Amino acid sequence: MPPSEIAPYGSWRSPITPDFITSLRGIPTEIQLSGDDIYWLEMRPQEAGRYVIMRRAADGSINDMTPADFNVRTRVHEYGGGSFTVHGDVIYFSNFSDQRLYRLEPDRPPQPITPEPDVPVGLRYAECQVTGEGSLIICVHERHGKSGDVTNELVVLPTDGSQPPWVIADGHDFFSSPRISPDGDQLAWLTWDHPQMPWDGSELWAATLLSDGTLSDIRKVAGGSEESIFQPEWSSDGHLHFISDRTGWWNLYKESDGEVIALAPIEADLGVPQWQFGFSRYAFLADGRVACVYNLDGIHHLGSIASDEGKIRPLETPLTSITFLRSNEDDVLYFVGGNFQQFPALLRMEVNTREIETVYRPPGEMIDPGYLSIPESIEFPTEDGLSAYALFYPPTNRDYIGPPDELPPLLVFSHGGPTSVAPTFLQSAIQYWTSRGIALVDVNYGGSTGYGRSYRNRLKGKWGVVDTADCVAAARYLVEQGRVDGEKLAIRGGSAGGYTTLAALTFYDLFTAGASYYGVADVEALAIDTHKFESRYLDSLIGPYPEAKDLYYSRSPIHFTEQLSCPVIIFQGLEDLVVPPGQADLMVDALRAKGLPYAYLAFEGEQHGFRRAETIQRCLKAELYFYSRIFGFDLADPVEPLDIENL
Repeated sequence: MPPSEIAPYGSWRSPITPDFITSLRGIPTEIQLSGDDIYWLEMRPQEAGRYVIMRRAADGSINDMTPADFNVRTRVHEYGGGSFTVHGDVIYFSNFSDQRLYRLEPDRPPQPITPEPDVPVGLRYAECQVTGEGSLIICVHERHGKSGDVTNELVVLPTDGSQPPWVIADGHDFFSSPRISPDGDQLAWLTWDHPQMPWDGSELWAATLLSDGTLSDIRKVAGGSEESIFQPEWSSDGHLHFISDRTGWWNLYKESDGEVIALAPIEADLGVPQWQFGFSRYAFLADGRVACVYNLDGIHHLGSIASDEGKIRPLETPLTSITFLRSNEDDVLYFVGGNFQQFPALLRMEVNTREIETVYRPPGEMIDPGYLSIPESIEFPTEDGLSAYALFYPPTNRDYIGPPDELPPLLVFSHGGPTSVAPTFLQSAIQYWTSRGIALVDVNYGGSTGYGRSYRNRLKGKWGVVDTADCVAAARYLVEQGRVDGEKLAIRGGSAGGYTTLAALTFYDLFTAGASYYGVADVEALAIDTHKFESRYLDSLIGPYPEAKDLYYSRSPIHFTEQLSCPVIIFQGLEDLVVPPGQADLMVDALRAKGLPYAYLAFEGEQHGFRRAETIQRCLKAELYFYSRIFGFDLADPVEPLDIENL
């Protein structure tokens, strides 16, 4: 290998290009098992972000199951998830363009089985469960009325679509996770009501399921306004299992003879925030054990729980990220797994031997390890004498080193949610920056998942304060450690992370530049104009509205733009219903009036979270170009110039 070339940070040539990043297909999600066949969803940036159901058959063949004019994605809660299910060899799925449910049988085109709505995409379906004999579907239903009202409920309908759906459970603001017992006689589900979000407080219900799909003997099993329930499941012996954070950690429980029993108390989180439907974090094995994924200090681990041991036994793997755990109640697990050097793939594991094989790895080139930055977990001091956490990625490129008298710029990643957590698998969108000589820190600020309920609750009433302070503290810590250049600090984030970004740029004089992806500039506007799922979320993050109107004003960067003193680039999808484009427009108007350097890129056809290859490429190139102009480094490869106003 030739000696490394000395070159300014930010100017290193990298094989991890925007074209490379968008050539990669999405991570497999929503694994479903049916007999010996394995099904999953794959998102394809090169097909305008279309989601496709794929199947690996028993003979090892892998095929697309949904035709090219279908996009398998539900808009329930706007974030979706739980978009399809399989019964035998019949697939039932939600189609994005019309939100109707379709039935897909072998060698036949998909057939709609739900009515056309009066309002465009006004009837939506998620987390379908088919009864044992295959005649009925039970699912979450979301109705959008002509006046803008939204109703959520559980419904049942015939699998052949011969009748429209009828309601079997209502009266709560939200429903999720319907689960039918193995004998078909019982149904369990979750509910929650405003102002709770499901990770704040939810309730688990169970009832007798009658032959016509209706319910009787409805009873509450667990939950409340201060207890979050996650993933109810029935074991083959008819016991209802679920995850609860009643101890401050999302642990596994089961109901037996009316008593709720903790199976393996541990100071780790088995659950995750239910922003989407369809998560699966545990599965039943043939010998009665339960396999589970638990998050310990931000890293995923695989383990097993035996009913007579009362603890989790680790199942050692080389993985740091494990999701969508499934089993046919044998001794084989299926899941999506990866680590900091491997993109996530659909994997199969023999539990008893720990042998792991790859079922499906999305096509695409692997990244030479010489260009990969492997993060280190850091714990750093923040406000009020507390600590916060992050993953620090140093600049890494086998072909270059930085000048001996320079330190690298730092890019602070502020994740969304704000209850999310820094991903723990290989992300080309992070390596894009580090392989060019830019250090990066992915911050698990107070409010993030994986550190228990008390850590999540740090953000209660303090959104825009705790998260922002922690991101600032992470940057300061790395500057003090001599790891990065304190004069070249940038912060970026999307959605809630975009809000944290704008707050950090407005209320602190630390960063040199920032990038907001569909971020919130005016939290009062968000409280007034957003979708039902999040319409009361700010009650807990800031305070009840309009009673706390003054607090909303003081937390909104848009009202304090006179404090902004650095350039900002803003990206926005024009079909975003979560953070509407008006939020970006407000910030752009303020930046223009103040005369600060800024750039604004808006994209037709994009919603909350960009999915199209051309959008993702344009954003990466534009953001890199923006930083190159602000930090003063030359680009190794030509990039389409960006119009930066006031520069």
